[in-house]
Amino acid sequence: MTEKVYQTDHGPIHYWISDDAIHNDCELVLLPGLTADHRLFEKQIEYFEGKYRLFVWDAPGHNVSYPFEMTFTLEDKARWLDAILALEGFDKPVIVGQSMGGYLGQMYAQLFPDKLCGFISIDSAPLKREYYTGVELWLLERMEPVYRHYPWKTLLRQGTNGVATSEYGRALMRDLMMTYDGDQKRYAELAGHGYRILAGAAKAKLPYDIKCPALLICGEKDHAGSCIRYNKAWHRKSGIPIEWIKGAGHNSNTDAPELINQLIERFVEG
Repeated sequence: MTEKVYQTDHGPIHYWISDDAIHNDCELVLLPGLTADHRLFEKQIEYFEGKYRLFVWDAPGHNVSYPFEMTFTLEDKARWLDAILALEGFDKPVIVGQSMGGYLGQMYAQLFPDKLCGFISIDSAPLKREYYTGVELWLLERMEPVYRHYPWKTLLRQGTNGVATSEYGRALMRDLMMTYDGDQKRYAELAGHGYRILAGAAKAKLPYDIKCPALLICGEKDHAGSCIRYNKAWHRKSGIPIEWIKGAGHNSNTDAPELINQLIERFVEG
């Protein structure tokens, strides 16, 4: 993977691409979740590098994509993503978005419906307003103070054990969170901003229809918020196929990487 930097008026975005590919009929765009970074997909990169063109990033404000002015919207984020993909010649993207990455994928599908060749949601949830209660959106907009004042050691423990069930998944998430060790204010701002732009996108009441082939993936032990409830409703209302990953938590691509890789490969080959 080759690291590159895209400059925005808010700050730098670091991303990695791999151009060597046997198959050229699509490209995999790997979008990690909130407070995670490109390392979240290391098992997918190991498996798919050389098979398909790959893209992964540290989302704005995350890890090395910092310092970054945290005044952007989810739409801004999607437009920056599109600019980078266009710059790199990614014209057949299949977005694989974990958690916040899945929300970003839906915004991308809303803005650029004719560009997206496929969409895979991993432990994410729908963006449509109809899935959320008013209380849920109200809480999402007010999470930053919670993260700012929560004891860091407790946050670190719950943040690792709460999103993954496997030893590998928990160790990896701990490494990702340790990026912000000693700077809890930055971590709180990052998380709080992410939840706010998510709530803002939902409250915009846009259609967020997925017009390309799509697949939902969710861990059976995903206890992050109401992810399981959201995915059941998303599957039922949209008809998008869903795969439930036995024993996996919110980061099912780290808890069951071999199975997730097989599902991604089967999807793109189809």
